[in-house]
Amino acid sequence: MTVQIVLVHGIRTSATMWRSQLAYLESIDVPATAIDLPGHGARMDEDFTLHEALHTIDVAVRAASENGPVLLVGHSMGGLLTLAYTGGEQRPPVAGLIAASCTALPRGAALAAYRAIAGAVNSLPDRGMWLTDRILTATIPPDTRGDYAAGGYALHMQDRALRSLAGVDIATALARIAIPLWFVNGQFDQLRVNESLFRRLAPQAELILVPRTTHLITNMRPRVFNAVLRLAIATIEAGASSASPPR
Repeated sequence: MTVQIVLVHGIRTSATMWRSQLAYLESIDVPATAIDLPGHGARMDEDFTLHEALHTIDVAVRAASENGPVLLVGHSMGGLLTLAYTGGEQRPPVAGLIAASCTALPRGAALAAYRAIAGAVNSLPDRGMWLTDRILTATIPPDTRGDYAAGGYALHMQDRALRSLAGVDIATALARIAIPLWFVNGQFDQLRVNESLFRRLAPQAELILVPRTTHLITNMRPRVFNAVLRLAIATIEAGASSASPPR
């Protein structure tokens, strides 16, 4: 059966951030679904809750699993949510997981600092969009720059989502994950702060470090990220093939 991909976006953005990945997967005939989390993208008018975010992932994963083994892919907040989901008490139908730009525990001083910075930016005129636009212009190639913002920015939901993440026990979830797992980080990503801890908690995981990239790795170097997708797909296919009984 063909590997099925479910893509989970990061905070503030939406499913549109995955346009490069969706185009690539379509070109190699791999089915993929990019979801909008509550309070983001097409669901901007909804409230963000941890329960509904995990439920959204679960619905997409279970629908995809009817057609083949599922590769779950999350970026930033989406990466933390996919780790929490995959490492939950009830093992979901996930065959492999790529957790990108999310090796930081969402708690304590680090989370407080992130919320403070986000709050300060949101207090600027136009919620600091001029600053965001300048950063994207300086770091994202023109052909993928618009993907990050195409579904709108959920600036009003950012602090609520960050507070919700404090209720996620990532350390426990990591210890439960036994499927193929890849951590993908940009060389200059600020969320590498607990990278060593994540690797100790999930010793079977592979770490892929992409040079000359920051947090927005999927848009900064989409071809590299697409190569990681291909690696994960091949790994799952090989595992499924070896597990099949001989004819």
